[in-house]
Amino acid sequence: MAQLLIVYHSRTGGARQMAEAAAAAGRAEADVVLKFADQAGPKDLLAADGYIFCAPENLAAISGLMKEFFDRCYYPVLGRIEGRPYAQMVCAGSDGENAARQIARIAAGWRLKEVQPPLILCTHAQTPEAILAEKTIPKDQLEKCREIGAALAAGLSLGVF
Repeated sequence: MAQLLIVYHSRTGGARQMAEAAAAAGRAEADVVLKFADQAGPKDLLAADGYIFCAPENLAAISGLMKEFFDRCYYPVLGRIEGRPYAQMVCAGSDGENAARQIARIAAGWRLKEVQPPLILCTHAQTPEAILAEKTIPKDQLEKCREIGAALAAGLSLGVF
């Protein structure tokens, strides 16, 4: 069975809900491994057939812990995961575009194949209180995450990617 690795970081719950929704939907078609960014490593990347990276936008960039995951894993897998499919999801307080660009640049360095445009869900949290508050992602937005998880898992299972 194909393996889909979902790596995420979440401080206020938004990105976690997104990653969990994608994982739940993907399990119908693939072996889904859901890992918090500080628990995922090169062995996980090498074992998987495809990836979803899910991060919050912090200060117009991916979160530090998600960046640390990429820093820690980049060179150990460089040249060893080329051509594998990936998608990304960003939980943003504003536009999320820079966070998505950062992930895309890292994936391009690994020579991964983007199979879905970045999904950016915006919470519009703009005050310190709203930014730090626990997030609840609406069901209709979580459905978009489920669609990505299901589609990537199905594509892996069918050998489409």
